[in-house]
Amino acid sequence: MNRFFRWVKAIFNRGMDKLEDPEIMLDQARRDMSEALVANREKAVMAITQKNRLQMMYDELQKKSAGLEAQATMALQQGKRDLARQFIREKAGTDSSIATLKASLDQATQAVESVKLAIKRQEEETRKKTAEALAMKAQWKQAQIQNSISKALEGLTFENQYETSFGAAAERIKTAQSESAARQEMMSGSLQGQVMALEDQAMDMEAESELQKLEQKLGMRPAAEAQTLAEPQQQQVALGGAPDGLPAPAEVPTSEVDSQLAELEKRIQGNQ
Repeated sequence: MNRFFRWVKAIFNRGMDKLEDPEIMLDQARRDMSEALVANREKAVMAITQKNRLQMMYDELQKKSAGLEAQATMALQQGKRDLARQFIREKAGTDSSIATLKASLDQATQAVESVKLAIKRQEEETRKKTAEALAMKAQWKQAQIQNSISKALEGLTFENQYETSFGAAAERIKTAQSESAARQEMMSGSLQGQVMALEDQAMDMEAESELQKLEQKLGMRPAAEAQTLAEPQQQQVALGGAPDGLPAPAEVPTSEVDSQLAELEKRIQGNQ
């Protein structure tokens, strides 16, 4: 039951949010103003119609009064005084009605003029409010766009936020490089390091010999010079000496090593 009431409340709040939307409120206000203006115009038309009817009645009474006066004048000219008196008496009643109608006509005319002025002002106010409504709707749209842009920018991340991660990674890389350099330094003084150095030296001398042969083949080096440069290297390898710049392998004076070396020499001589 509580979930149902929460759901109804959420639907109601969503509906109220839509109703309180500035764009909807401005459109409704503009419609209300237009409808009020139309209704007031109809009332003004009715008032003007009544004033026009009074004006017509007033004009008719004026004509009747003038006609009665003309008839009284004609009767007097013909010597009919009693008939002229009747015309004058009727004219007096008509003039009394004219005076009363004149007051009502003046009042109606003043009211109609006031209504016309009010309608004119209402039309100007309606046009002004319509323009303001359009401007406010544009401002509302602009505010919504700016709000959307702000929300989008809130989710952006920049490089400075990763400064800590990059710094930690760089520090670990430096530590690993230092450890690798230390291991290489330790390996260079060990027996395995020296063996690897000898292997590299042999590979370098073999490559140099092949390079000299290629240079001799291409005519870039005389044969005598190539032979002269190759002999000291071959003698040095045959004697087991290390070339300049590399330390001689350290000897391990142990009986086990000597016995293994002797077996290796016998095996090599047997294979030959």
